[in-house]
Amino acid sequence: MNDHTPRRLKGSLLERAAQGFHYAPAPIEDVPPAPVAKAAPKPAVKPPVEAPVAAPAPQPRVEAPVIVPAPIVAPAPVAAPVVVAPEPVPQAQPVPGESRAPEPGSESPVTLGPGLRRGAEITESAAPEPQISTARTRDRVAPIDRGVLEQGGMLIPGGAITPLAEEFRMVKRQLLLTARAVAAKDTVKAADRARMILVCSAQPNEGKTFCAINLALSMATERDVEVLLVDADFPKPDVLPRLGLPNGPGLLDVLAGSVANVEDCIIDTDVPQLSVLPAGARSISDTELLASDRARAVIDGLAEANPRRIVIFDSPPALAASPASVLALHVGQVMLVVRADKTSEGDLRQAVNTLDACEHIQLVLNSVSFQPGGRRFGSYYEYGEESR
Repeated sequence: MNDHTPRRLKGSLLERAAQGFHYAPAPIEDVPPAPVAKAAPKPAVKPPVEAPVAAPAPQPRVEAPVIVPAPIVAPAPVAAPVVVAPEPVPQAQPVPGESRAPEPGSESPVTLGPGLRRGAEITESAAPEPQISTARTRDRVAPIDRGVLEQGGMLIPGGAITPLAEEFRMVKRQLLLTARAVAAKDTVKAADRARMILVCSAQPNEGKTFCAINLALSMATERDVEVLLVDADFPKPDVLPRLGLPNGPGLLDVLAGSVANVEDCIIDTDVPQLSVLPAGARSISDTELLASDRARAVIDGLAEANPRRIVIFDSPPALAASPASVLALHVGQVMLVVRADKTSEGDLRQAVNTLDACEHIQLVLNSVSFQPGGRRFGSYYEYGEESR
């Protein structure tokens, strides 16, 4: 009979397999544990050092002030004042025509130049920027020779109304209306420039100086203007001889720097509201002087110094000398004199092109001949005298 009782096998499956294939068991060795790295020693932390606290300074002992009454001092006897009369100081006698500075502490009226007499106020203000001086420090008054005017066929101040006077009344009216129109619609700078008028011609001997002087004499009769006639014909100045006035320093001297104040060169005449500025010492660089920045400041200052002033320049002929084209840059109006039967159309067109730096150019026909039996403009006054 078979024994079917299961036998218990010894050993594990791997051990029995090793016995079946005759594998010898390998010795089992204990594996030493991995060495543990020692931690780096921590740096010693020093305890924070506290900043020393300064002990408070001992407060000084404040003692209560002791008020000591001031000793009473008897007033000193006052002596009676002794009046000593000062010795008289001899005063120097003033020299005629020489201005004298006031003594310190004395009060004297302040005299202003013609450009500052109307509507001027004296106020305390900061010092202005350095600029060209336009305040007149002295006056030069000279009488105009009426005999010389009559010999030259000019207008006579205070004389009878003549056809020539009526003709220049019409001429000046157009110039004054133009100046007022510019002042009404343009800038202050343009308005000042419109009060500066250049009297010129294309060629010599066409009557520009004759017209400039008569225009100045006629404008001087206006109630609301003052006239400054400038002799700007530097190569051949002729304004002063035709008025019978003495020569002196003038515009070129100011532009060259030999005279600081242009107003000191102005000659006041015995004709109310008429002054004259001479040409000055002749220079070979007159055109260059007129084109300088100083010339712009000086010429602009002539109009800016007095809002009532009309400045009339008698310039060289436009086609005979170069200063005329430069002067046209400084003025607001040009009165171009055209002589009848002498000035050609070509010269006239060329002169207008030379002076085109000025916006307002007006023509004046000079030396016009009339029929013997015809009536001249302005003869109405003569007709009125005859009919009385």
